[in-house]
Amino acid sequence: MATVLQKNGMKPLSNGNGLVQNINGFEQVPENTEIEEICREPNRQESCPEPEQTIEEPEIDIVINNVVCSFSVRCHLNLREIALSGANVEYRKENGMVTMKLRRPYTTASIWSSGKITCTGATSEIAAKQAARRFARCLQKLGFNVRFRNYRVVNVLGTCSMPFSIRISSFSERHREADYEPELHPGVTYKLKTPKATLKIFSTGSVTVTAPSVADVQAAIEYIFPLVYEFRKERTKEEKEALAKKKLKQLGETPWREEGSEEGEETPENTVTMCSSNNEEETETWN
Repeated sequence: MATVLQKNGMKPLSNGNGLVQNINGFEQVPENTEIEEICREPNRQESCPEPEQTIEEPEIDIVINNVVCSFSVRCHLNLREIALSGANVEYRKENGMVTMKLRRPYTTASIWSSGKITCTGATSEIAAKQAARRFARCLQKLGFNVRFRNYRVVNVLGTCSMPFSIRISSFSERHREADYEPELHPGVTYKLKTPKATLKIFSTGSVTVTAPSVADVQAAIEYIFPLVYEFRKERTKEEKEALAKKKLKQLGETPWREEGSEEGEETPENTVTMCSSNNEEETETWN
């Protein structure tokens, strides 16, 4: 649209239909008058500029499934006392640690007597740090001299689904960084140095990324997309149906794990949720 200055020096306000609102009413502003007259001539239709076509790039949703963090409380922890006095805990004597669970955010902490704690199950870096501080607060309420130190994010697991299937055999032959052993694993293992990440690429278009941070997960997806785009193929009807069911499952509520279930096991939908009165959000500051 042509830009016209009004008498008072202000830019015109368009009402969306080619009219420019002036002080005294509406005035019709000629838009590309010379181009329109040339296009009307029969011998000059070939020289008319074609309208620009906007190409929509496919959007890829990255889902963060797990954020693993670790920290230290800088004091000796009596695991037996934690198991007897704490809530939502399980003492695994054979492993020499205690597992404690929170409901919000739903996370699991592995606690060792040395004071080192590993927290898993969070879906963002903010939720991971919030859960870690709540675990430290629970130990502080049990009478331990807790100091929240050496917090860091250890590992982040993210998944995404490409809008196409991938010919992983041809992809692994082209790229030396790709490791494909169909007898051992159905996907291609692709390791990146910058950003530091490990990707699992499947023929259905699903990609699993393991990286030290959420930013590295996103950077790894942006790096691998143009590489796998060359080996894209159309999805079959069965793959489209399976992908639609998977998206509906992701939009639904995530079922809770059972209190005695091991990590990595599938959890049935009719499981028991756990909560504790000691897991309320605290607003106090640490020393």
